[in-house]
Amino acid sequence: MSGTEPFETRSARMARFGDDPADDGTEPPAAGPGSEPEGGYTERVGNDRDLWEGEATTPRAFKLIQGYVWHPRDQAVDLAAYLPEALGPDVHVLFDAMPAAPFTFFDDGTLSATQVVYQLTVVAIVQPGQVPDALLAEMAERLGERLETTPQGVGWQLMSDLREVD
Repeated sequence: MSGTEPFETRSARMARFGDDPADDGTEPPAAGPGSEPEGGYTERVGNDRDLWEGEATTPRAFKLIQGYVWHPRDQAVDLAAYLPEALGPDVHVLFDAMPAAPFTFFDDGTLSATQVVYQLTVVAIVQPGQVPDALLAEMAERLGERLETTPQGVGWQLMSDLREVD
């Protein structure tokens, strides 16, 4: 990269729920007809919080997406002008400037100290019986559309999170 080429930081790497066609979200098959694994252990897939708390009867907060957004320090960008406060009913976008990035360099070798880095989180209030991962794909697409409207030089790295916020 020469000094005259624009610094390209735009990336839209987002792990999306359901990208693995083999993962249909169901329990794994039993070891065999009528067989119980040795020692009585049964593998469980999914949220096992209900094992000790029971089925949820009140709304719960879940992180859907977690990551970083950045831009060069010499570029004045008001992210609030590009990112909505909400992506849908009870789905909120939170972002805060960080005092320093949690890494020293970007993938292309650019020093993180030359960038303003924000932590970005998408949180959803999930009603009883609603599955938070069902919201993920749609909210990721909506957020991606908004991020694509940001000026040249703004970059991001986002991942699905799907953890309950206590």
